Amino acid sequence: MANVATVPSAKSGSMTAEQKKVIFASSLGTVFEWYDFYLYGSLALYIGTAFFSQYPETTRNIFVLLAFAAGFIVRPFGALVFGRLGDLVGRKYTFLVTILIMGVSTFLVGILPGSASIGIAAPILLIVLRMLQGLALGGEYGGAATYVAEHAPHGKRGYFTSWIQTTATLGLFLSLVVIIVVQLLVGKDAFAAWGWRIPFLLSFILLGISVWIRLKMNESPAFKKMKEEGKGSKAPLTEAFGQWKNAKIALLALFGAVVGQAVVWYSGQFYALFFLTGVLKVDGQSANIMVACSLLIGTGFFVFFGALSDKIGRKPIIMAGLLLAMLTYFPLFKAMTWAGNPALAQAQETIRATVTADPADCKFQFNPTGTAKFTTSCDIATAFLTRNSVPYDVVPGAAGTPATVKIGENTIASYDAIVAGDKAKAQEGAFQKQVNMALQTAGYPLVRAPAKVADSKLDAFVAANPELALDAAAIRAGEKATMPAADLVTAKILTAEEAAGVTDMAVYTIAKGGTFAMVADPANVNWVAIIAILTVLVIYVTMVYGPIAALLVELFPTRIRYTGMSLPYHIGNGWFGGLLPATAFAMSAAQGDIYYGLWYPIVFAGITLVIGMLFLPETKDRDIHAE
Repeated sequence: MANVATVPSAKSGSMTAEQKKVIFASSLGTVFEWYDFYLYGSLALYIGTAFFSQYPETTRNIFVLLAFAAGFIVRPFGALVFGRLGDLVGRKYTFLVTILIMGVSTFLVGILPGSASIGIAAPILLIVLRMLQGLALGGEYGGAATYVAEHAPHGKRGYFTSWIQTTATLGLFLSLVVIIVVQLLVGKDAFAAWGWRIPFLLSFILLGISVWIRLKMNESPAFKKMKEEGKGSKAPLTEAFGQWKNAKIALLALFGAVVGQAVVWYSGQFYALFFLTGVLKVDGQSANIMVACSLLIGTGFFVFFGALSDKIGRKPIIMAGLLLAMLTYFPLFKAMTWAGNPALAQAQETIRATVTADPADCKFQFNPTGTAKFTTSCDIATAFLTRNSVPYDVVPGAAGTPATVKIGENTIASYDAIVAGDKAKAQEGAFQKQVNMALQTAGYPLVRAPAKVADSKLDAFVAANPELALDAAAIRAGEKATMPAADLVTAKILTAEEAAGVTDMAVYTIAKGGTFAMVADPANVNWVAIIAILTVLVIYVTMVYGPIAALLVELFPTRIRYTGMSLPYHIGNGWFGGLLPATAFAMSAAQGDIYYGLWYPIVFAGITLVIGMLFLPETKDRDIHAE
């Protein structure tokens, strides 16, 4: 009971004004830090175009998700570095270091040239900056939770630390609001070209505010008293993880609480956002507004469940959140599909593709790094179908024969990229066009963009697209634009070889003659239903996340608390949670089932539920000032 006498609020009924100010300052600074970190996830599609433009869309999406995950992978290392620093020199100064690293790294992302300007150096530098963000965040959360808990009254730690728990969601909310405002101010086209950088640049203002706030904070009274009495740990890492009595607590915290919390957190917020945009094809601005609305409605439940945990315990609420998520993820995400893209949902239920192929040509396409090349006719066919969210069955075909895809009454032959050689590009275009036309006829929500065709290629274009019933003479007699050769090459209307010797040339816009794209018709998107579903997912997040800061703080003694709680928290959230979007996406792509990736959070939530129910202690009545 050594520290109780020096912490006036430890047994009192309420916090002093000074303590409330300190906790507000800590929480507000953490909101800004999460804002910096989550900008990347919210702007993933634009970042993919800027920094991974040399890859196909599906590969680009996986690279973007993995670059996002890179920041999470290094978070445990940040927990070790800054957790040790926080237990040795104090919570306040560690806060200053982490916010500076985070803010500067985020600002630099905003001014970093894209791959079109500096080539492969662009994605490399981007990943380096993401890793610096992850290191900084690895030191942030444990310090904030520890700092607030050590100021909180006994019996109200769940309530007061729950304000720290809101910061991640509020940071995401702030990032979405800033993105939406900038989009409205500059327009969608300008935002896609350069406006997406503005929210990163604005972080420099937030950095200044955060540093000013952190400089006004006081050190934790429990930490100051411990240092005055000479009871601090001289080797926090060794004591926390090298001694079994403490190491087993860290393992229990990880597998009995944090892993499940992490997968529910990222499923309910980030994967839900990616599912809306990447799978259901809801436009990014609308999806951001929907998620922001659900966060606005649901964030108050962090405080509700944090306060409730002071009365009934941390463990029952966290375990209930895990169980609800496990039982309802599949129906909720299926309901989201019907609300977000009913045409896609209807088509999936009524039309399944059949791929007939030599079984030896069909590989398991789990490709989380995006580097594997699928060249057989079966793999090419199934990979294309999964990109378009088309369910399919594979049936055995004759050995040595190319795969075919049957959609309704249409059967399309695939091709082997190795056998095709230099004709592979042309065969790819023909195959994809035929499949897309069959899908469109079958009811899949595919639209065809306008095509820009140079005069020298118009006759060939008309011949290659008989379904459009075009008349070359009528097109030439209609509206046209004249473009110089350099612009024709830049716009990819002509290759450099085709433009050689050309001064300028007429270009025609052919309606519905360009590439196909799966879309969600804005008129059919049910906003109310989607926001309601997203709000339920957020409430699950608040159940598992609201009480967990208090639980982790209460598990470890003061002398190693910052270090001890930070590592399991960031392994769980950084690795199991941070890798969820990329892994779930790859799992769904591998199975040709947009819902298959949900097994990732369900399985890990189940593991945590079992371990937590059997071995996790209830901690709400522990005195964290007693050693």
